Amino acid sequence: MEEYIIIMRLDLITKGAQPSPEQLQVYMKQYQDWVGGIAAQGKFAGGKGLSTEGKVIKSGNIVTDGPYAEIKESVAGFIVIRAASFEDAVQMAGECPILNGEGNSVEVRKIVSVHAQ
Repeated sequence: MEEYIIIMRLDLITKGAQPSPEQLQVYMKQYQDWVGGIAAQGKFAGGKGLSTEGKVIKSGNIVTDGPYAEIKESVAGFIVIRAASFEDAVQMAGECPILNGEGNSVEVRKIVSVHAQ
């Protein structure tokens, strides 16, 4: 099995796009059930959510505030899964409940090593 990252993007800043506390509970349950299903298959390798605060470092050691979450599609978090093929990883990602939100998206990428072991 290969490892793949599923990057989740959604609107983290538009007030009208933010769920009520009750909706958030429902959405979190759906997300936990989805991840739980992947874990039950032995295919979950980890994941994290990301804050909207950060710094960007550019060449020349230029440090700026960011990444900016002004865009409606901000990276909210990621999970790492194990899958037999890219198609298998895409199928799992396609079941992510985040996709139920308008304008939300997930990105799937195979993880490759650039470091000598």
